[in-house]
Amino acid sequence: MQDVPPPHPTLLGVDVLMVATFLAALATFAVLVAVYAAATVRDPMAKRVKALNERREQLKAGIVASSSKRRRNITNKNEMADKVRGVLGSLKMLQDEQVTKAQRRLMQAGIRSKDLAFVVIFARLVLPVVLGTIVIVGVYVLDWFPAWGAFKKYGLVAGTLILAYKAPDIWLKNKVTKRTHAIRKGLPDALDLLVICAEAGLTVDAAFSRVARELGKAYPELGDEFALTSIELGFLTDRRLAFENLATRIDLESIRGVVTTMIQTEKYGTPLASALRVLSAEFRNERMMRAEEKAARLPAIMTVPLILFILPVLFIVILGPASCSISDNLLKN
Repeated sequence: MQDVPPPHPTLLGVDVLMVATFLAALATFAVLVAVYAAATVRDPMAKRVKALNERREQLKAGIVASSSKRRRNITNKNEMADKVRGVLGSLKMLQDEQVTKAQRRLMQAGIRSKDLAFVVIFARLVLPVVLGTIVIVGVYVLDWFPAWGAFKKYGLVAGTLILAYKAPDIWLKNKVTKRTHAIRKGLPDALDLLVICAEAGLTVDAAFSRVARELGKAYPELGDEFALTSIELGFLTDRRLAFENLATRIDLESIRGVVTTMIQTEKYGTPLASALRVLSAEFRNERMMRAEEKAARLPAIMTVPLILFILPVLFIVILGPASCSISDNLLKN
């Protein structure tokens, strides 16, 4: 007779060798991803500088252009967006308020192209149709889940339709939230630099440009916005419009306070450095209060992981040897 190879060791009915192999493969994949991420580090300002240069050229072209038709040809360069706009226009689904809101959210997410607003609106229309059709055909025609009841199948289809419709808005909201959080972190430092530039005698345009260069590496999102504001201050005829555009692009109450201060300074000639110093102190206190609030919430947040993950392991480590000793004594007796 041939010798039967011994079975693999198991723990609670699970093949230990298979689990170890899976974990080793997962660790190898994680190491490869980490190496790739470390080897492909890119300058965060390279893409932003390109976008700012494009915005500068658009402002120049808008000032030089002599007719509204030429301006329209300059801004509508994206052929795909033009086709999408034509489709939505033929379906009578374009509303000025909806387009304006989508363009504002794109600007707050750091996406400069206004034409992509039509793509977002088109995605709300197409994704539910495509994904809903796939799920309906798979569930009711191909019978993907034969063991499911009618209520579960209906829930899957309804959930897919709702998620597909909300997916573009969720994606935009996520990008806006991350960008706003990054800008909030760097705003006190930016105001301190603006105070230094104002006390050194720089103009508002030069101060914004200098702060954008200094903060470009540490806070690329804020540096991008300040650089664009500096460009608009130099090209737009109404300087107030440049500050209002900054408040529109950033969904943050602190930025609105800064914009209001800058507008009042431009209008009434009030001292800029003292006003910005007060705002910087307020923003630093606000950041410290948010940190203290998170620290105070930490014990309550850690309660659930403590009960679910730490206490069971602690009980096993403490009571495990005693249980083994009791079991051995009972077996001997």
